[in-house]
Amino acid sequence: MEPLTHFLTGACIGRAGFNRKTAYATLAAVLAAEAADLDILWMFAGPVEELKHHRGITHTFLGAPLIAGAAVGAVWLLDRWRTARGRGKGNPPSQTEALHPNKRSLAPPLHWGWLYATALVAALSHILLDWTNNYGVRPFFPFNSRWYAGSIVFIAEPVLWGLLFLALGMPWLFGLTDREIGVRRKPFHGQGWAIFALTGMVLVWCWRWTEREMGLSMIAHTQIASEPVLRVALEPYPINPYRWHAVLETKDFYQTAEIDTWNPGSLDAIVSDPGTDILFKPANDPAVEAAKRTLLGRVYLDWGTWAVVRDVGQEPVLAMTPPTLPRSRHWTTIQFTDLRFDYSFLAERRTPGRAPLSGWVYIVDGRDEASEAMGGREQRISGQGSLD
Repeated sequence: MEPLTHFLTGACIGRAGFNRKTAYATLAAVLAAEAADLDILWMFAGPVEELKHHRGITHTFLGAPLIAGAAVGAVWLLDRWRTARGRGKGNPPSQTEALHPNKRSLAPPLHWGWLYATALVAALSHILLDWTNNYGVRPFFPFNSRWYAGSIVFIAEPVLWGLLFLALGMPWLFGLTDREIGVRRKPFHGQGWAIFALTGMVLVWCWRWTEREMGLSMIAHTQIASEPVLRVALEPYPINPYRWHAVLETKDFYQTAEIDTWNPGSLDAIVSDPGTDILFKPANDPAVEAAKRTLLGRVYLDWGTWAVVRDVGQEPVLAMTPPTLPRSRHWTTIQFTDLRFDYSFLAERRTPGRAPLSGWVYIVDGRDEASEAMGGREQRISGQGSLD
């Protein structure tokens, strides 16, 4: 999921009861819930390196305890700083007083064991949330590099945002109202709302899982492709739990369709994408095989469970300058796409160099790599030089 969902989920985890056990619980949960995405820093090494390392070791069961430890370490540094600051003023506060100087009885003492448990639960929530979308996660890496994806919610899901914002905003609103009418403040207010939001997330997942299974059943009982289907993928749309993007593979081609599980008996429940619903499998010419051996090719094919690699001719791509060659030499563009993300609502999906989660490689003379790019950014190739 995107960072907002992870942050808000961490806040709800901290407020669901852990904040009754130890000080700094919500802070530790928020830090641990998002810390795994620090692997985004690989973007400075280039877009292909980012794809290679994103959702890597920081998104695994092996890495989660380390992520939790790092979050607790950050809290420890903050606590030491606040303690030292209090001593500098000649009145060192206790851990509870540091958090609630005017309401000392509200906050529990700092308990490092409970704090680590809170951070660990939040770190594991990151893996679970990322599993629910169709990008996938490798929880058993490096022992098992297989990608797992629940494919039940879109990478950005406004319904979940609504639940989480409601859980964090309503206690503040009610607290404001209580202060205006002079009601005594209750300790740990907001726990019920946090539990409500987390429970609601699970119910949304169950609902979408049910709709996805219904969609798969509809495909299994409907003649969509003109050839026997070898495998099927069903990918979620945002907001609407009844709308799904289907990808089918046969021996000779791929076919996409839009599935509506709201009325499974309707003739319009399964609609092909006009003009783009069938993609014949491209031939593996020497240029395609050379592209598969590049850094982009190896990384993309490891991740792209529905990857399609094709030679699109001398098609210039955004962010990459076409090779300058003598007339005796020839270059071509090899495109990498993953049909899981070939949604009809993404306007840029057909734009060279801009299609979501797609990559491009310039191959010269069917064997030499000239340059490669993803998402409008070129990947610098080690030892890259002139092909003249």
